Amino acid sequence: MKKGLLFVAMIAAFYTTKAQDAQETKSIGTTILERAKDEKLSIGGYGEIHYNQQVSGNTRYNGNMDVHRMVLFFGYQFNDKTSFVTEIEYEHVKELYVEQAFLNYNVRPNTNLRAGLMLVPMGIVNEYHEPTTFNGVERPSVDNKIVPTTWREIGVGVSGRMPSFPLKYQLYVMNGFNGYNDGGVLRGSDGFRKGRQKGAESTFTSPSLSAKVDYYGVKGLNIGVAGYFGKTQSSAFNGLDKNDDFAEAVADSTRVGISMFGMDVRYKVNALQLKGQYIHSFISDVAEYNDKTGKDLGKQMQGYYLEAGYDLLHGKEQALVPFVRYENYNTHHKVAGNMVANKAYDREEVFLGVSYHLAKGAVVKADYQMSKDGNDVKKNFVNFGVGVWF
Repeated sequence: MKKGLLFVAMIAAFYTTKAQDAQETKSIGTTILERAKDEKLSIGGYGEIHYNQQVSGNTRYNGNMDVHRMVLFFGYQFNDKTSFVTEIEYEHVKELYVEQAFLNYNVRPNTNLRAGLMLVPMGIVNEYHEPTTFNGVERPSVDNKIVPTTWREIGVGVSGRMPSFPLKYQLYVMNGFNGYNDGGVLRGSDGFRKGRQKGAESTFTSPSLSAKVDYYGVKGLNIGVAGYFGKTQSSAFNGLDKNDDFAEAVADSTRVGISMFGMDVRYKVNALQLKGQYIHSFISDVAEYNDKTGKDLGKQMQGYYLEAGYDLLHGKEQALVPFVRYENYNTHHKVAGNMVANKAYDREEVFLGVSYHLAKGAVVKADYQMSKDGNDVKKNFVNFGVGVWF
């Protein structure tokens, strides 16, 4: 019923809006490429500093203060057709990652070939995750547990826009999650998150396919539909005798197949801001994987959220956006074999908060988070943060 209401709301948002000038939402990769057209070298960055405090019941909890992430991105334009984009990220002060690193070649107007470490185009926040682009101190929970943001893999593919129709497309062949590295990696509590390889000495067993199309033909409206298909990677295949069918079958039990589907809607008209997202993953060969690894991976995961915000300072240089967001996600939406679904993995969250944009690229945020799981265990948090993007 809830899923049906979500899609009705998305469709209603589309058909009740009058068609106006096309408007495309641009990812950080596209933004840095456009900056690099003006100068050979383009430099930018973003960062977030957070304070999180659990305030549930009569138990006292310490707060957590964190320089969550600081990111520098660079773009270099070699010539009119060839450019390079990279992001270097520090998380929690001590963890260093490469978030993107890809070569872009403009084959023809509005058509690009790309190769390297790229973001998987699934959902909203995985591509648009700079702190000034979303409400709430932390990124949406669906974009953490169901879409393991920030999700990126090494691959090659094509991206572009249709020449006479307001449609953007992306199609990549990529490396996939590592589900087995001398032991099981994937589990019920956080789904695919531990399987992200992040381009760091990644194991490759077989390729995965990632695709997304975005329609932006109505002013203020963007509708995205995405899919991801493939099998997880496994260290069990390394050094395997190709003629040993039994060993091949044993190694194959360390892999699962993934079919992930997503739909997202963003709509902004005057001061009103609306967002919605739905993600559903179907996972095959789960019973064999769990038996082999002792893990509790579910065979289906799903999650969605709906969000509404209103800019009280619309039309001015600053913006003050109170918002509300409802999230529902379950990494044990369905389970395999005789496993009993863990109700603790079935979660609901409500966020009430405000984003105060002091200037374009600088924001102060606060929200109150109310969450509960299928066992009716409730946890409440207050969150504060500052974010920049330049």
